[in-house]
Amino acid sequence: MRRHRAEKRFRAYGILALLTAGCMLAFLLVSIAITAYPAFTHHYVKLDVVLTPHHIKDENYTALARNSLLAYFPEVKTRHQKRQLYTLLSIDAGDAVRAHIKNHPHQTDTITLELPLSDDADLLLKDIIDRNLPEAERSRISDNALAFIDTLAADDRFHERFARHFFTNGDSREAERAGLRGAIMGSLLTILVTLLLSFPIGVMAAIYLQEIAPKNRATRLIEVNINNLAAVPSIVFGLLGLAVFINFFGLPRSAPLVGGMVLALMTLPTIIITTRAALQAVPPSIRQAALGMGASRLQVVLHHVLPLALPGILTGTIIGLAQAAGETAPLLIIGMNAFIVDTPLAFTDKATVLPAQIFIWANNPERAFVAKTGAGILVLLLFLLAMNAAAVYLRKRFEKKW
Repeated sequence: MRRHRAEKRFRAYGILALLTAGCMLAFLLVSIAITAYPAFTHHYVKLDVVLTPHHIKDENYTALARNSLLAYFPEVKTRHQKRQLYTLLSIDAGDAVRAHIKNHPHQTDTITLELPLSDDADLLLKDIIDRNLPEAERSRISDNALAFIDTLAADDRFHERFARHFFTNGDSREAERAGLRGAIMGSLLTILVTLLLSFPIGVMAAIYLQEIAPKNRATRLIEVNINNLAAVPSIVFGLLGLAVFINFFGLPRSAPLVGGMVLALMTLPTIIITTRAALQAVPPSIRQAALGMGASRLQVVLHHVLPLALPGILTGTIIGLAQAAGETAPLLIIGMNAFIVDTPLAFTDKATVLPAQIFIWANNPERAFVAKTGAGILVLLLFLLAMNAAAVYLRKRFEKKW
């Protein structure tokens, strides 16, 4: 009876541990989602814009947007009041007017447009900035600006829409126009370089060590060092990349090429270890049968062993790449945490990656970047979950049972 009671207690402890871990994970994900939600939507104000010919000729689209807001409040006369009124509009409001004029070049009358609000006005409408705070603690939302917002809200001029610019814009000092496009492209280019370098080298090294290399002291020493490399802190690989790839070979700093090479060094031990495990899992009878039919050692490996081990190899590779995609420390060492506005298109362009972009936003004191940071974390988590789901799918798709 004591044995059965101990078994029940052990089972209860295991269930309790799983429930505790699940609750903590759920709490973490929910808290991140709540923090990130404001970054996925943005408020716009509907205004009547008068397309004056001289503003269009001078391409002063920001003035057109501001004049539309000023026409709604004719009582605003002084320069100080105008500055407070203009703080409601985003610096991208002029771009919205320009885009409409570009798409409708022959329209020269008054048009109705939805213009984006500034980040502070947007956060106020989302109740993230408390309107009851003193004026000095409301950032750029003064008491006059608060009255302007109330007037527009009473006339139902505000509309909340999906923040598409969060995925189409690059980084910016202004929170309302900062996006992840540059970081996403930088991550894709960096991971592509990592895959092209680490996968063939890692698989070939694992095949040689497992199937071809003689079992002597030198081989065992190499195997021990590969296992030890898998436990080396990632920042060490960043220091190595800085010393060798940038300082010695002179490769461009903050480039996906160097970032991918550094992550390839970090991923190689994982790919070699998982590939060797997948090759070792192939039954010896497969090799013996192929050798008995007159196949050479290379033919046995390439035609029989490697296809059967492919599911495990692909799984290990994708898991290694997912780990590399979430790394920050080695990329910070080689400068991939720089402020990059343009979207990288080549492996040698200046770029940043998703973890580094999150790190940059987390250190920004502006309140709107808190939501941007949470949204960036969610995008990175979804990216990593997609890679792990791909690993599970490939394993199930190509798995063979003996």
